[in-house]
Amino acid sequence: MKAIGYLQSKPINEPESLLDVELPKPTASGTDLLVKVSAISVNPVDFKIRQNVAPENGNYKVLGWDAVGEVVEVGENVEHYNVGDKVYYAGDLTRSGSNAEYQLVDERIVGLKPSTLEDSAAAALPLTTITAWELLFERLGIEKQSVGSTNKTDEVLLIVGAAGGVGSILVQLAKTLTGVTVIGTASRDSSSQWVKELGADHVINHRESMPEQIRELGFKHVTHVASLTHTDSYLDDYVDILAPMGKLALIDDPASLDISKLKVKSLSLHWEFMFTRSMFQTKDMDKQRQLLTEVAQLVDQGSLKTTLGLNLGAINAKNLRSAHETLESGKAVGKIVLEGFDAE
Repeated sequence: MKAIGYLQSKPINEPESLLDVELPKPTASGTDLLVKVSAISVNPVDFKIRQNVAPENGNYKVLGWDAVGEVVEVGENVEHYNVGDKVYYAGDLTRSGSNAEYQLVDERIVGLKPSTLEDSAAAALPLTTITAWELLFERLGIEKQSVGSTNKTDEVLLIVGAAGGVGSILVQLAKTLTGVTVIGTASRDSSSQWVKELGADHVINHRESMPEQIRELGFKHVTHVASLTHTDSYLDDYVDILAPMGKLALIDDPASLDISKLKVKSLSLHWEFMFTRSMFQTKDMDKQRQLLTEVAQLVDQGSLKTTLGLNLGAINAKNLRSAHETLESGKAVGKIVLEGFDAE
């Protein structure tokens, strides 16, 4: 099967950083599905792994943790899917990725694809959706409400980096399924407009004083912060603007974080990493299948929309290098997707 992989961690401007290769087609067993991949999206985790994780035993390492495809084979213990089902998922960090024609994935972290979306649009959703969902409802503990009957609460959620992949779906989930007031941050006119279109109540610029801007909006404090980027740079601002006993959740990887600053206000810190369930085979792994299925229904009902920002064409090494380069620049708005493999 066709795949894109690497043998050495190299800068993305070098051709050897990602290569077109041929690899054996895998076979499904146990609770695994074998999926014929039709579309993928690219996330910061892709380039972080490429930069820092060397392949083992001289084998090509295949990246990719977002995919849409068709189930072509099921393991003997599969309960929820059949051959022919169209699915979407974010995969497992410890297994071979979605930058390949065929991929094995555990059914417990797979959802039925939204039927109203093209494959490329659906591929933009899984990883960031799981991250945003778990961050919002499990880490920050904000109450989930029903669509159309959300009761306004006095909670205020600040989403820092709201125009990115996770932020783009987090804004929508918060506005669709909770009663919180959403303040998103964006630093450019185009990204600010994107966040407004997604439904944020207010948009501020994280390159300027966030405490001043939030108080200018009329808020003394925020109750929750979703820090999606540069947490170490903004920590003092968070301590300033969070209400006593407020909650801070992050997804990035600061080199260091002085959490002693949180003590005086009894602030709580929560880390969200969507691969935890699959990496440790937790008893509740199936929650990711359930939430992806629910999100697909919300999309099909028109309550949520894809966060696709840019389609770079076919799934090949050249286009994937372009995707990595764009993400490394930090200027992506929404998600970057690729669709289909080059014909022979």
